[in-house]
Amino acid sequence: MRPWSPASLESLRRRLPSPPKWLVLPGGLRPWITLGSLGFVMAALLSHGRQLVQLRLDGQGWLWLVLGVGVSLLSLLINGVAWGVVLHWLGLRPVWAAVVELHVATNLRKFLPGGIWHLASRLERLRNEGAPLAAPVGTSMALVAVLLDPMVAVVAALALVSLGGWQGGLGLVCLLPLVLLLPRWLDPLLARLERRRARDLGLEDELQQELAQGADLVRSSLRGYPWQPLLAELAFVLLRFAAFCCCIQAFDLPLGSDAPVWLAGFALAWTAGLVVPGAPGGLGVFEAVLLLRMGLTLPEAPLLAVALSYRLIVTLTDLLAAALVALDRRLARQPPVATPPSGSPSQ
Repeated sequence: MRPWSPASLESLRRRLPSPPKWLVLPGGLRPWITLGSLGFVMAALLSHGRQLVQLRLDGQGWLWLVLGVGVSLLSLLINGVAWGVVLHWLGLRPVWAAVVELHVATNLRKFLPGGIWHLASRLERLRNEGAPLAAPVGTSMALVAVLLDPMVAVVAALALVSLGGWQGGLGLVCLLPLVLLLPRWLDPLLARLERRRARDLGLEDELQQELAQGADLVRSSLRGYPWQPLLAELAFVLLRFAAFCCCIQAFDLPLGSDAPVWLAGFALAWTAGLVVPGAPGGLGVFEAVLLLRMGLTLPEAPLLAVALSYRLIVTLTDLLAAALVALDRRLARQPPVATPPSGSPSQ
C-alpha cells in the first residue's frame, strides 16, 4: 500500500466539512494553548507558593545548578553538531564550525512569538548565503534540512520514554514514531511539513516553482534509515536530561534507581514543549506536562522548583551562548593590530 501523496491529503482536507463557528477560538488555537499551560503553572505556583519559599539551596545545591548550566551549554553544542549530521546525511557538505555557530546563534529566537523564527533564520542562511554549507541550496532542500532536525529529535526523545517501562502502554506507543523515519513514511511527511512551513514563511510560490522543476526528487532520493542523525539527537536529548538531573540533585529529590522514570517524564515533557504549537521554547507546556506526569508520585512543590530551575538554566544558557557567539563574531571583524617592522626606529 502506497502512502497518500500530499495532493491526495489536500484534496481530502478540502472535502471535509468546516467546523462550526462556535468551535473556532478567537485568535486560533495557539495562544489558547500557551495561556492554558501558563495558567496551569501559575495555579501551581499560587497553590504551593509558601512551600516554594521555604525551600532553601545549600552550597552544594548551587554547585549542582552551576554544573547544570555547563551541561546545558554542552548540549547546545551537541545539538549544533547533530544538525550537521543531518545535513551530511542529506548529502550536503556542512562546514562544521559554521553549522554549530549558526545553530547556537539562532536558538534564542525560538522564544519569539510564533516559535518558528530560529528555523526561519537558518532557512535564510541556507538559501541565500550557503553558510554553513559549501554552497547555497534551493528552498525545498533548505526546508528539508531545517525541518528534519527537530523531527528526528522528537522521535529520539519519544524513544527514550520507553525506558521508563510499560507505563500503561505509553512506552510501546512512544516507540512507534521510529517507523516514521523509514523513507516510505518520511517522504510524504516531509512534503506536508514543507508546504506548511513554506506557507507560514511566505515561500509557497517559490517552493511550488521548484517542485514543478523537479526539486521533489530531493525527498525521493532519500534512502535508508537515518541512524546517524538519530544517534546524534539521542546524545543531545540525554545531555538535556543530564542538565535536568543537576536540578533534581540540587533539591535533593530521589534519583538513583528512579532515573528511568525521571527520564521518561522529562522526555515526554520536552517533546510536548517542542511540538505543541503556540508555546515559544515550550514555555509553560514543558512545566505543565512534567507536573501532570510526575506530580502523582512526587511532592509537587519540590518538583515545581526543579522544573522552574531547569527553565532558568536553559534560558540562561541560551542567552550566554548567543552572547558568546556575538562576541566571537565582533572580535573576528576587528582588524589585527599593526606591529612595526623589526629594525624600525622607536618613537
